[in-house]
Amino acid sequence: MPTPLFTPRFFVMCGFSFTVFLSAFLLIPTAPFHIRDLGGTAVAAGSFLGLLTYFSAVSAPITGTLADHFGRRRQLIVCSLLITGFSLVYAVAPTVPLLLVLVPVHGIVWSGLLSASAAYLTSILPPGRRSEGIGYWGLASVIALVVAPPTGLWMYRYGWFWLCVFAAALNLLMALIALRLEDTPPPHRVTRFASHSWIEWRVLALSAPLFLYSYGYGALTSFSSLYAESLGVRPHSLVLTTIALVILVTRPVFGPLGDRIGYRRVFFPCLILMALGLGLLALAHGRTGLIFAAIVFGAGFGTAYPVFAAHATHAVPAHRRGAAFGAILAAFDTGIGTGSTSSGWLIEHYGFHAAFAVAAALAALALPAAIFVGRERHEAEPPEIAPSPH
Repeated sequence: MPTPLFTPRFFVMCGFSFTVFLSAFLLIPTAPFHIRDLGGTAVAAGSFLGLLTYFSAVSAPITGTLADHFGRRRQLIVCSLLITGFSLVYAVAPTVPLLLVLVPVHGIVWSGLLSASAAYLTSILPPGRRSEGIGYWGLASVIALVVAPPTGLWMYRYGWFWLCVFAAALNLLMALIALRLEDTPPPHRVTRFASHSWIEWRVLALSAPLFLYSYGYGALTSFSSLYAESLGVRPHSLVLTTIALVILVTRPVFGPLGDRIGYRRVFFPCLILMALGLGLLALAHGRTGLIFAAIVFGAGFGTAYPVFAAHATHAVPAHRRGAAFGAILAAFDTGIGTGSTSSGWLIEHYGFHAAFAVAAALAALALPAAIFVGRERHEAEPPEIAPSPH
């Protein structure tokens, strides 16, 4: 009998991922409002997510490799407890500079959490349904994205302190969920580090398109709520919520196609849709424009990551999956961080429309970049239809 996709451990990992992103997206879209209320500028507001993701990106190749050596379940527990501490410190941090000093260390821990959870998940997925499994698992974070921003903005009315305390409670729940996971040590445990083993360079090179389109996602995550406010559109979380709802509808339909017809055949149209969506966002002047842009962007964004992750890790040995996802996370988070910080500066000097136009232009370069970095690597057939090596 083939290995089933939906197992108890799979659903526990979905619960863990939902809790991770629920706690994160309570704070991330709300932090710019808090920083502004403390007297910070748009640049400072963008720097919160920017610094978080920059340091996550820089450290991800290392923390991903640490998950392979240290143990993925163990790393999930430790990182969950550390992020609990960050949430509590954020609650009482009185100034913008102190918040921005704490964020880089938080980013390092965040990368360890994400790379370990992705590596753990792929270790329990059937190889022939990897794209489908990553896609369904990712829906947990998408549901969190639907719920968290409006909930966070609503809770912020009652104070930043209580919002952070609630996030800390969710982080403790993450640690409890991780405790219930069965550990899955890599099949070939490495007893010492080799200098060449820290980074999966091949996966990092393939991830260049992720940097280009995640720039726009960073801009969206930090500033779409402020953008909606500037246009007089309510709720302020309209763009993020619409994107999340579109992903919930489209990913179950298009995600499994990567395993069936080829990963790049699905990935390339997704890149085009994201560039178009960001371009439409730059041209938006009201509720209808924001919703239409979010629908187009979400249709591409929802399927792009699981299909790419399955493609990039297809030939990576099981004991190197943490390092592989660390490389993917490095490219993705570098793009998010750059998009967040750069868009803050662009908004302050040229306005929202110009900032999202730059994001659209960079996303348009993702398709030629994907063709270029993959031209010397023939795409592997989906595992279930791959020809026998014999």
